[in-house]
Amino acid sequence: MKIFLFFLYLSLSSSNFYFYFQVVVVQVLCAGTSQAKVNPFTAKASLLRYWNSHISNTLPRPPFLVSKASPLNAVDLAKLTKLADHNTLSSHIGEFCSLAHLFCLFQEEDLKLDAVAKGNKDASFAVYSSKSFKGYGTSRRGGVDSFKNYSDGLNTPNESFKKYSGGSNGHGEEFTSYAKDANVAVDNFTNYGSSATGGSGGFDNYQERVNVPNLRFTSYDSNGNNHKLSFSSYGSETNSGSQAFVNYGKKGTSVPAEFTSYSGNANTIGSSFTGYGVLGNAANDSFKAYGDSGNNPHNNFKTYGLASKQGIDSFTSYRDSANVGDDSFQSYARDSNSGKVNFANYGKTFNVGNSTFKEYGKGSTGSTTIGFKMYDLARSFLDYAKKGVSFAGYSNSTSKETASSPASGISVNRWVEPGKFFRESALKQGNVMAMPDIGDKMPRRSFLPRGISSKLPFSTSRLSELKEIFGPSMEPVLVNALAECERPASRGETKRCVGSVEDMIDFATSVLGQNVTVRTTENVKGSKQEIMIGEVKGINGGEVTESVSCHQSLYPYLLYYCHSVPKVRVYEADVLDVKSKSKINHGVAICHIDTSAWSPTHGAFVALGSSPGRIEVCHWIFENDMTWTIAD
Repeated sequence: MKIFLFFLYLSLSSSNFYFYFQVVVVQVLCAGTSQAKVNPFTAKASLLRYWNSHISNTLPRPPFLVSKASPLNAVDLAKLTKLADHNTLSSHIGEFCSLAHLFCLFQEEDLKLDAVAKGNKDASFAVYSSKSFKGYGTSRRGGVDSFKNYSDGLNTPNESFKKYSGGSNGHGEEFTSYAKDANVAVDNFTNYGSSATGGSGGFDNYQERVNVPNLRFTSYDSNGNNHKLSFSSYGSETNSGSQAFVNYGKKGTSVPAEFTSYSGNANTIGSSFTGYGVLGNAANDSFKAYGDSGNNPHNNFKTYGLASKQGIDSFTSYRDSANVGDDSFQSYARDSNSGKVNFANYGKTFNVGNSTFKEYGKGSTGSTTIGFKMYDLARSFLDYAKKGVSFAGYSNSTSKETASSPASGISVNRWVEPGKFFRESALKQGNVMAMPDIGDKMPRRSFLPRGISSKLPFSTSRLSELKEIFGPSMEPVLVNALAECERPASRGETKRCVGSVEDMIDFATSVLGQNVTVRTTENVKGSKQEIMIGEVKGINGGEVTESVSCHQSLYPYLLYYCHSVPKVRVYEADVLDVKSKSKINHGVAICHIDTSAWSPTHGAFVALGSSPGRIEVCHWIFENDMTWTIAD
């Protein structure tokens, strides 16, 4: 039966009274003398009412989606909504993140660490995680601090190194096996090694096999004197992240930096070197095995080596065997004096990328020498120094062996996990195939109620406001998500980022109508192993249809990138254990029939060996992702 209930909600704040008056129709299920009671003022209750009024069918509400609703109770919801109304959430960020189940990174002072630093004692940090180092190692004399097995295997390690080793003399820092096998890693090295004399810093096995690395070296080793830095096995086998070196080695004297095995075998990694080595004196930077075997790497060298004196930059085995990608060298070695820049075995790719050199060596004086050997096809030199620049062994063509297959013999699909993409014919009962890791790697979060999310800024133009709310440590997370949400839609695509279930319902119904349902794969069983396909059912009779797919983005609250996907077929399939033939999962797969607008470098074509528009491409719906379709 339905009962009409009238609620009066009173909230006191200072001398002001806030009244909330609402009429709610509550469905009460009675069984004898028992009845289900639901507080109608919770965020989840509001969501259920919205679902009932905007979706026309009576199919069961999907538990996996309802479970992501905000956990806020009536009192906390009213309190946080009021804070959002008055733009004061930032002053209650800890409470906001905790009550609303958000992903937040805080810079907390660790008094024990500062005490160790001030006592000038060597520290060995082993099996340690996610701490904030502020004022650590300042003015140290000698000694070595060691970070081993630090934050290994964590989901979202977060470290902040601020004013680390500033003004030290002969002090060493060793980072060994740091944040290995992490998922979403954020490191900020701010004001690191400033004015340090002598000593060394070593990064070995740093951020290896991280899924989404976000590393920032800001004001690193500025005004340093002979403080050696070594990056060995840095960011290797990482996926879809970024690294930024800003104001690195500024005004340094004899500051040698060695990058060995940097971003090797990485997938879609971005490195930015801005303000690197500016006004340096006798600096020595060595890049060895940089970005080798990477897939679609993006390296941006901007204002690198500006006005440096007697510096040496050596690029050896740079982007060797990389697949496409692009490099940008802007204002490189400008106004340098008696420097030397050497590129050997540069960009020996098997799928040509794009390299652009702007203002390369312009205004350099003395015996500045720039040498290029084994340089790739896609080069563009704009406004470079004509005098003193040597292009030795410049290659106008990529070798046949390199273009077709790397000398190592590794196939070109090594960057794509087996089973991540497959053909429609694979969805046949009895077929055995590989299933990728379909587990959700994102930190657990909840949606925000629309009444709160709608009051928060959401654009790169208002990034400063977002940083004020969620804190400066969240900047990389905010920037990456906003950039993807603001990216222009692809041909034939309609897209929207949604931060509440109500927004998701609105977008799905605007594309498909109100008679819709949503599906996801039941669990993660079968991941990273061979599976057998059981009974297969085509949604909407297996006909070509349109769907709305929603994929998670990393953001403080649960955020989904939803987009219309025309010309698809959607399937449900039982997933069986290969040996026992017993059912272990119920998978949802989507097959894109029209791939003509996809990029030629899309991982599907790397894995399946075709090109846009020539084949259909299928993939599983991963854990916590979902696809909406018209209800059968």
